[in-house]
Amino acid sequence: MTPPVRGFRRRIHMAHVFLKDIIEEFGLIPITDVGTSKKIKINTANVNRPGIHLIGFFEKFDTKRVQIFGEGEMAFLSTLKKSDRANVLEKFFSFKIPCVIIARDMEVFPEMMVASKKYNIPILKTQENTSIFMGALISYLNIKLAQRTSVHGVLVEVYGQGVLITGESGIGKSETALELIKRGHGFIADDVVEISKISYNNLIGAAPKLLESFIEIRGLGFIDIKHIFGIGAVKESYAVDMVINLEMWDSNKLYDRLGLDENQIDIMGIKLPSITIPVKPGRNLAVIIEVAAMNFRQKTLGYNAAKTFDDRIKDEIRNKTKRK
Repeated sequence: MTPPVRGFRRRIHMAHVFLKDIIEEFGLIPITDVGTSKKIKINTANVNRPGIHLIGFFEKFDTKRVQIFGEGEMAFLSTLKKSDRANVLEKFFSFKIPCVIIARDMEVFPEMMVASKKYNIPILKTQENTSIFMGALISYLNIKLAQRTSVHGVLVEVYGQGVLITGESGIGKSETALELIKRGHGFIADDVVEISKISYNNLIGAAPKLLESFIEIRGLGFIDIKHIFGIGAVKESYAVDMVINLEMWDSNKLYDRLGLDENQIDIMGIKLPSITIPVKPGRNLAVIIEVAAMNFRQKTLGYNAAKTFDDRIKDEIRNKTKRK
C-alpha cells in the first residue's frame, strides 16, 4: 500500500551549478582566463574523459559535460606533432564545452591554451588523482543537481536511521523531536525539510539555510539546538530512511496491532516504509519512535519480530489441532 505523501510541497529541480562554485569547492587553479566562470552553467552530473574524442570520434559527444584530462589523454597528445595536436584541440574546443580540467597538476600544452582563448573556454587544474577527483566531482554534482521536494515535518536521526516525522500542524512533531534530541539523537530539520534524490534509491534531507539548527516550540518560540544541546546534536544533512506520521487517536479506527502491515510512501519514485502512530495523552512518542527505528533496523538485518510472533501463533494453532 502506497498512500500519497501528505504535506509535500512543490517539487524543485536545481537546473544548474555555476562553474565558479565548482572552482571554489575544489580549489581549482585557473590556467586561462575564467572571467566567464560566473556565467558558465553546469546542468549535468555526468563528466567526460575525452580519450576517444581526441582521435576524431565525436558521435554521442555530450558537449554539456565537464571535460577531464588525465594521464592517458595528455600522454596521447604528447605523441602528436605540434600541428596535429593543434588541429585535434582546435576541433575539440570548437564544440563549446563548459571547461577543461587537467588532473595531477600536469603541464598544459601551448596548443591547448590557444584553443582555450580562441573559444573562450576555461582551462583549470587540480593536483588530485584523476579517478579520485572525478568521483568527488560527480558526487558533488549529483547532490547539487538532484531532484528536490520539500515537506512540512521534522527530520531526526535515531539510532542511525533518518526518521521523517510528519503530521498535521500542532500534533506535536517538534516537541517529540525535542525529546529525542534530549535523549541524545541527532537533529536535522524542523518545519520544512528539503529532500534531495541523490541516486535511484537514496534520499537526503536537510534544513533550509534560514532554519538550520532552529526548532519552533509553541509557547517558547524558536530555540537554537546547536547552542542549547551542543554542536554534536545537529547534523547538516542525513539520509531519509523511514516516515512516521503522527495523527490524533481515532477510537473508530482500527490500528495495526501486530505490525504485519508494511505501508510505504512514494517520494520522488523511491518507496520508504511508513508508520502511522496515533497520538493521545499518556503516549511517550519519543520512546515509540526510538523503538520503531530499532525495529526497522532489525528488519533490514533480516529479523522481523511481527512475522516471528505470527509464526508462533500459527504453530500454536497447528499443535492444538494435532492434539485434538
